Amino acid sequence: MILDGRTDEAIAAGAQCIRSGGLLGLPTETVYGLAADADNDAAVGRIFAAKGRPADHPLIVHVADADSASHFAASVPDFARRLMQAFWPGPLTLILPRREGVAAAAVGGQNSIGLRCPSHPVAQALLKACSRPAYDPAQPPVWGIAAPSANQFGRVSPTTADHVKSEFNEELLILDGGACTVGIESTIIDCTRGAPVLLRPGAVSREQVQTVCGMRVLSIEDAVGARGAQPRASGTLASHYAPHAKVRLMDATQMQAALDLMGDQALGPGLAGPTIATYARTALKSCSSLVLNRRMPDDAVATAQQLFAVLREFDSKGVRLIWIETPPAAPAWDGVRDRLQRASSDDAG
Repeated sequence: MILDGRTDEAIAAGAQCIRSGGLLGLPTETVYGLAADADNDAAVGRIFAAKGRPADHPLIVHVADADSASHFAASVPDFARRLMQAFWPGPLTLILPRREGVAAAAVGGQNSIGLRCPSHPVAQALLKACSRPAYDPAQPPVWGIAAPSANQFGRVSPTTADHVKSEFNEELLILDGGACTVGIESTIIDCTRGAPVLLRPGAVSREQVQTVCGMRVLSIEDAVGARGAQPRASGTLASHYAPHAKVRLMDATQMQAALDLMGDQALGPGLAGPTIATYARTALKSCSSLVLNRRMPDDAVATAQQLFAVLREFDSKGVRLIWIETPPAAPAWDGVRDRLQRASSDDAG
């Protein structure tokens, strides 16, 4: 069931769902999440089961504000506090030391926890409603909501309420907050190693983090070399964000050459639609009915907003191959490039 998340009635229904141990489809500015009370291990277990997600792969916990983070974090380094002040609410997740006895199921067996304060007004309204004992004063407040992307594990993240509905056959309450404005998942910064470590790029850039911290942002490779094992975090597997079709990254010259070889080839026997889709900034020419062309924006922000919706559209058309023009090497494209590299991994599909 989809409810308009902008109404008080929908927020009340969503808060009651979370408080009663249920699962909820929740909009954020990045992607839609599959949400549950982060301190309710049974409810969090249902997230893992619904997504088909390994139980040792940690979930990000969403909080209403920096004060709520203290329920989950045993300590917050000064540079992490500066990041909270600069980018919360917003698309930035911070990995912090976990306070013992909280969010045990959500962290996948780790002694750290990923925290984010979303800026989406529906997410903010729900978090605030859950933190107030308005429905039953005897109930403790919900301090945070575990909410990984509301899709089957490893597949394309949802950016609309209808995307969430298409992922889950069971009855699921979904708050509709419109299309996500950022469109890709949050930047993740590990703050447990004495210096900021970039685990996943996103809308908040490495350069922005460095400016606020006044410290060099390390790569995962730097951190592993200096301080031991690589941390586990959401969305950092080599294969992730993958549509059912096989994704290949190519330069525009390769794409046009491949299209030229196809010529005006007609549909093969038994095929009712295109079998190849292209997504490119460069204008491509093809007269083959096998090919579905979509234009990629020249701007990284606009591309991020529509990326997952475009991949889902290609899947809905039944294409077998998706050819995507490799994003530019500029830092602004880091988040998009990361998602596409994982979607095109040899292990994807």
